[in-house]
Amino acid sequence: MPETGRTERLLIDGRLVSASEGGTFDNINPATTEILGSTADGTAADMDAAIAAARRAFDTTTWSTDHAFRVRCLRQLQQALVKNADRLKADLVAEIGTPVALTSGPQFDTPVEGIGWIADLAERYAWETDLGEAPGPGGVTSRRWIRREPIGVVGAITPWNFPTQINLAKVAPALAAGCTVVLKPAPDSPWAATALGRLAVEETDLPPGVLNIVTSSRHEIGHQLASDPRVDMLSFTGSTATGRAVMTAAAGNLTKVFLELGGKSALVALDDADPATTAVTAAFHITAHAGQGCAILTRLLVPRALHETFLTALVETLRGWPYGDPTDPANLMGPLISDRQRRRVLGYIERGVAQGARIALGGRIPDSLPGGWFVEPTVLTDVGENDTVAQEEIFGPVLCVIPYDGGDDEAVRVANNSAYGLSGAVISASRDRARAVAARMRVGTVSVNGGNYYNFDVPFGGYRQSGIGRESGVAGFEEYLEIKSMAEGA
Repeated sequence: MPETGRTERLLIDGRLVSASEGGTFDNINPATTEILGSTADGTAADMDAAIAAARRAFDTTTWSTDHAFRVRCLRQLQQALVKNADRLKADLVAEIGTPVALTSGPQFDTPVEGIGWIADLAERYAWETDLGEAPGPGGVTSRRWIRREPIGVVGAITPWNFPTQINLAKVAPALAAGCTVVLKPAPDSPWAATALGRLAVEETDLPPGVLNIVTSSRHEIGHQLASDPRVDMLSFTGSTATGRAVMTAAAGNLTKVFLELGGKSALVALDDADPATTAVTAAFHITAHAGQGCAILTRLLVPRALHETFLTALVETLRGWPYGDPTDPANLMGPLISDRQRRRVLGYIERGVAQGARIALGGRIPDSLPGGWFVEPTVLTDVGENDTVAQEEIFGPVLCVIPYDGGDDEAVRVANNSAYGLSGAVISASRDRARAVAARMRVGTVSVNGGNYYNFDVPFGGYRQSGIGRESGVAGFEEYLEIKSMAEGA
């Protein structure tokens, strides 16, 4: 059980502090709607102090150049997270309602393990590359080389749905690269970030100002971070609409931006796909963290001639799907994060029906779970590929079943009929067919016949309105580096 009733603090310039005006905001358990405790409500002055501390730490200390020291601090942070894992997982389940089963994977264990991978990468990384000698004007020979240097102060703005994973996906590579960081987490999941700050102070040698964490209920604090000229890079994960606002705020200073945004990902079942396998894949995706994930497969594309076969398998699979109390290891789905989010999801279901969709399963608040922000696993069928529910990100346990006519070419066309391009999946009895379809999908990540692309060493990001850049893997680490080309005369 989490320790409730406490007040979490900000991390600014190496100290855990209250907000400058003394304000706090409640942290609410979405499964019970009970108040867990409170969190410091950071102000513009607090954000200004955090940015100043990060700027000073980057400009006046050896953090950016001492690779070995950075590696040691990262390993200390990983050890602290592992040592405190039980308490941190309990907090995570309580504040975002994720099923406890997911904490052994993407919600906690996998990203914590990834810190070690990032430390190993920084330890062996080729910070300089020799390009050899070349003649130049006047016959002068020059020795050339490339240096890779940290970009500077990084502003990281993170969402509430996978807070530990996304916080670490930004903080760990940025620190490993030699950057300093100001982290502004979402107000719906502040404790995942404040725990990181507390462990950084108590159990690592991170110097003051290298990592700063400002929690706040005020959205303008994020805008302040994005628009400050002392910040060299903005790393943002969240909705496409907010990503545009972040990009606009950063544009005045031509600040580099990394954006990992929304998705409306398609699970494509070819005409030789097994309906049972397809149903389990679709059911797991749409219920994992109640569908609150940008890369979750929310469109199921099936051949029209086999529509009823696939729909029956899906409904029967989901009918007995275990969901409810997220602390119960048997449950595979918990609540939505807030009443606001639940009303949004139910509104999309109503709009889908108004546009001609039929509710094959779910669509309501479950009578058996009156105390939290739950919505039943929901299947919408008779959905047109251009309907609102097929085009917009719902961020809830709602799956749209969309039939397609013809063969693989039509399946690819419907899958690509989206403003987004984050993720996708293909299922087929033929490996060659599945790979061929996957190769033609305009997305950043694709699962072929159940393959799992998610890991700390795999680049993650999207095409089109799903974002700019990549997170994780070597590509994600290098987002935080600048390239300096140098030449020396003989």
